[in-house]
Amino acid sequence: MSPSHEIAIIDPNTLSCIGLENMIETLFPQVTIRSFNSFSQLTDDTPDMYVHYFVAAQILLEHTAFFLERRRKTIVLANGQNQILTNFLSIDIQQPEKELVRSLLQLYQGGHPHPTPSKQHTMPDTPLTAREIEVLTLIVKGFINKEIAEQLNISLTTVISHRKNLMEKTGIRSVSGLTIYAVMNGFVEVTQI
Repeated sequence: MSPSHEIAIIDPNTLSCIGLENMIETLFPQVTIRSFNSFSQLTDDTPDMYVHYFVAAQILLEHTAFFLERRRKTIVLANGQNQILTNFLSIDIQQPEKELVRSLLQLYQGGHPHPTPSKQHTMPDTPLTAREIEVLTLIVKGFINKEIAEQLNISLTTVISHRKNLMEKTGIRSVSGLTIYAVMNGFVEVTQI
């Protein structure tokens, strides 16, 4: 993938920007992400170079003309108030992390124009074992260690070892990161999480 793919996050809430930036970086490790706290910061930059705009609903409403011209590239960061912006895709940033990850993956799989994800997450030198993939799949589906042990008829200590190995091999430390990894590598479908 060309390193020229850039995504803009336009949101006055710095914490929202940081959280979304981390999730997007997990999905698209080679994409450059730039955060802007205001529309004027975006326009002071080179606004048309971005392949996507993740924009706070309030900023979009204040600058609708700009984003209407770029609506195929615009994703509205709704804040849980079920704002109806029929011309734009939106994502509720107030939902729990697991649902937010699912929403991002559904946007990715739903045919919204996007850069091709990097295959950096595939680890040809240290592939996951069949058992690690089973454990990963159950983690992504929301099972806790004890339930995974019961489901796979293995000890709790073995489950913990598999989780540790998964984190070492993938370099991912969070369940949301493992979820993205599992979907991007075809171990689970978005509908299964």
